[in-house]
Amino acid sequence: MKFRPCINVFRGKVVHTIETSLRGGKEKAFIKHFESEYTAADYARLFKHDKLKNAHILSLGSGNDEVILKALGMLNDGMKYGGGVTAENAAVYLDAGASHIIVSSHVFNGRGINFANLKSLVKKVGKDKVVLDISYRKKGKDYHMVTHTWGEPVSVKIDQASLLNLATYCDEIIVHRFRSEKCGNKLEFDLIKILGEDLPVKMIYADEISSISDLNIIKDLGNGRIDFCIGTDMSIYGGPISYQELTEWNQNNEELNINSIEV
Repeated sequence: MKFRPCINVFRGKVVHTIETSLRGGKEKAFIKHFESEYTAADYARLFKHDKLKNAHILSLGSGNDEVILKALGMLNDGMKYGGGVTAENAAVYLDAGASHIIVSSHVFNGRGINFANLKSLVKKVGKDKVVLDISYRKKGKDYHMVTHTWGEPVSVKIDQASLLNLATYCDEIIVHRFRSEKCGNKLEFDLIKILGEDLPVKMIYADEISSISDLNIIKDLGNGRIDFCIGTDMSIYGGPISYQELTEWNQNNEELNINSIEV
């Protein structure tokens, strides 16, 4: 299990926003809580210095390509880019240095999963370059996928069967709560267990966390198989979670993994 940092870019600036108002793609509805004096490339250099791999960089709305393209490729293994990705433009970001493209609304739209768009994307770039970004809402004891068009749960539940199906089209899957729902940074234990099952692709848990101690819970419940992604909750973006503690946790966890292999 590893820590993945995330960079959110809005109108060319690294920001902390609430994505509730992204519904319908209306940029004017963004709620901005933090704007950094540093560029996306500055943060990418920081992550490289701290040996953090698999960072995500997300474009919130249009007009961010110049700063995003500058940041891509800054890390040794590239960054994973998301934001308006389609089969037609995916190559732009991959050619600029992105290791993967993160896809959400191009695939999860209307009343379900657009497999035609997904298959077209995979044909263009290959499944090994695709990361699927799934939003969910909890209904009773189940977790239902939410499409970006409607913001409402669809009939597809997040379970081993649905994840196995999607895994045939991608290299990784990100799962997070639909952003209009705030649950006090409460971990979803049952969901983490589902993501920690024996699946053929890497799963990334991207809900909010309340403290560093949550990471050990995620690791235990997820059988050490899933990574976790944190963006605006980090102190470097004005959030409550210490970036230094996150990097230290990641380093200590990697050392534990190396020692266990040697034993």
